[in-house]
Amino acid sequence: MEPLSLLVLLVMGVVAGAINAAVGSGSLLTLPVLMALGLPPGVAVRTNTVGMFFSTVGSVLGYRREISEERRHLTPLVLTALLGASAGALLLLTSPAEALDVVVPVLIVVALALVVLQKPLTTALRSRSENRAEHRAAADGAGAEGATDAGASSDGSERSPLRSPALVGSIGAASVYGGYFTAAQGVLYLGILGVFTGRPMGSVNSVKNLLSLCVNLAAALIYMIAFFAVDAQVVWAASAAIAVGSLLGGFFGAHLAKRLPEWALRGVIVVVALVALFREVV
Repeated sequence: MEPLSLLVLLVMGVVAGAINAAVGSGSLLTLPVLMALGLPPGVAVRTNTVGMFFSTVGSVLGYRREISEERRHLTPLVLTALLGASAGALLLLTSPAEALDVVVPVLIVVALALVVLQKPLTTALRSRSENRAEHRAAADGAGAEGATDAGASSDGSERSPLRSPALVGSIGAASVYGGYFTAAQGVLYLGILGVFTGRPMGSVNSVKNLLSLCVNLAAALIYMIAFFAVDAQVVWAASAAIAVGSLLGGFFGAHLAKRLPEWALRGVIVVVALVALFREVV
């Protein structure tokens, strides 16, 4: 790979790492660029996943205090994310190359739609969830509400929304997607965590970053094993350029990304991904 291409990937990695830490979907900068540089879709996904793993390392380090406060509730989510991502990565490895030529560009378009529509989708889902909760509370009555409060105070770990079976199951499904494709998994996690916990996105961002780390770790390990076992190609020079950039972006750039308006971050993602997709199609 040419030095100029590696420099472009390094710069994109920095920006993607910062965006991943702030709102997720940073891979929509690096993955389309890899494809525009001529990598087949499957190779591009594997190369990107290995490189972007380091962005999640930087993000988790940046949020280590917040993650520590939640750690006693996170075991089911972490295990589910690891299993789901492993299944998704194996699915990518066993998918025919001809199918990936069609599926991956389509998934990029879907991921772009998620980035653009994240806020209205999350608002609609959260409103629906809150309406259901209000209806249940009205049906149960004040006595049942008091019993619920008492149970929550006596066993806080069991009542944590982070241990909800519905949340864990939804994270599992999103992690299969993340292991298969990676791009925009953070958007999915933020939406799911916001809906099922009722918390604002800023307060669940640390959990999102930890889950993204788990997914990228599981998928990257599987791709590395497959590289040596069955010659599943990974462009290591490109992965290294993305890794260096995304590690710096995830750790240092997150503070800058958080100060920028979300519309600006989403705008960067959409423009870069559309340009790279246009080059791929043309």
